[in-house]
Amino acid sequence: MRDRTAVVGIGTTEFAKQLESSERRLALEAIAAALDDAGIAPGEVDGRSCYSMESTEEIDVARNLGFGDVTYFGKVPYGGGAGCGVVGQAAMAVAAGQCSVAVAWRSRKRGARTSRPWAGVAQRVGGAQQRWTRPYGLLRPVDEIAVLTRRYLHTYGATRDHLANVALAARRHANANPAATMGHKVMTREDYLAARWISEPLRLFDNCLETDGACAVVITSAERARDLPQPPALIHSWAQSLPAQHQTMTNFFCDDPLRGPAWACADKLWSLSEVGPADVDVAQLYDAFSPLVLLSLEGYSFCERGEGGPFTDDGGIELGGRLPVNTSGGGMSEAYLHGFNLVVEAVRQVRGSSTNQVPDAEFSLVTSGEGVPTGAILFRRDG
Repeated sequence: MRDRTAVVGIGTTEFAKQLESSERRLALEAIAAALDDAGIAPGEVDGRSCYSMESTEEIDVARNLGFGDVTYFGKVPYGGGAGCGVVGQAAMAVAAGQCSVAVAWRSRKRGARTSRPWAGVAQRVGGAQQRWTRPYGLLRPVDEIAVLTRRYLHTYGATRDHLANVALAARRHANANPAATMGHKVMTREDYLAARWISEPLRLFDNCLETDGACAVVITSAERARDLPQPPALIHSWAQSLPAQHQTMTNFFCDDPLRGPAWACADKLWSLSEVGPADVDVAQLYDAFSPLVLLSLEGYSFCERGEGGPFTDDGGIELGGRLPVNTSGGGMSEAYLHGFNLVVEAVRQVRGSSTNQVPDAEFSLVTSGEGVPTGAILFRRDG
């Protein structure tokens, strides 16, 4: 599949804490915008891919936008772990000839407190969690990640300042992005450190936003991409992973709890690529919580184990640093759409159209959730 397919269109809606439009309407708006960006008529779409947590249905999207006969459709589970998978699987379908033009998207309305799955505690106490984690107060994703964070801080000597570096880099990038939910709000290190606890050792600004909105991309062959209006973002390599003995969000019951899905995903990603971590110009690392960025820096081999914290020092993950990360503001300061806005920003970087553009970016990495079965894509600039 290397460089055989490309993202040729991107589309987003407005991002906000609460929007009036339904999830279906938001999905339709984002997909229509992506097709318009690509210069492709809806009737040419014959493939689609989305999250299993997506409330919109294939038939609704196809009928409302006027798709032709759809010959490939699929869904990927695990929320924040799905973003790269839905794009990669759509690209695989194009490369295999199952379809010629595919769309992938995420539409989400989670700004309202009552819309969040952990708002109903009774729905969070079933299955294995009922025995192993819920009795100890781990009811929300932030509680589960807080345990892994405490282990990481203890094992490697990382500090709250390292977590602050992640949040501050995202906010500074968002301040230059007019579409970012938090773009108008400057944050200082003092603001970060003074924020209230959410689940120790994680404070308010260690958490992603809860956002309404939608994003979409259009995928087709690299050959056709070169005749379309936008610079293509070639899908150089992509991978998914569900590691052995993995426990979703609670990877506490194995020999090495801090070796998460990123490690297995990275092994596959780099094995399928012509380049390695040192060749990546910019990265969009899944950031539902600040410590996940440190784990991903290590998992994808940008630094050694335990060095994720120091890697962020002295502006290491900001524009102009060692590896600019989450250049649109990411899930912590642009919007949280289960990581799909990170995919869009990764495409912008190889197009050269980001509000925080990395000069001459050739390789742009995007990852899905660390802590859940995950995926990653390495985009390449064409030519």
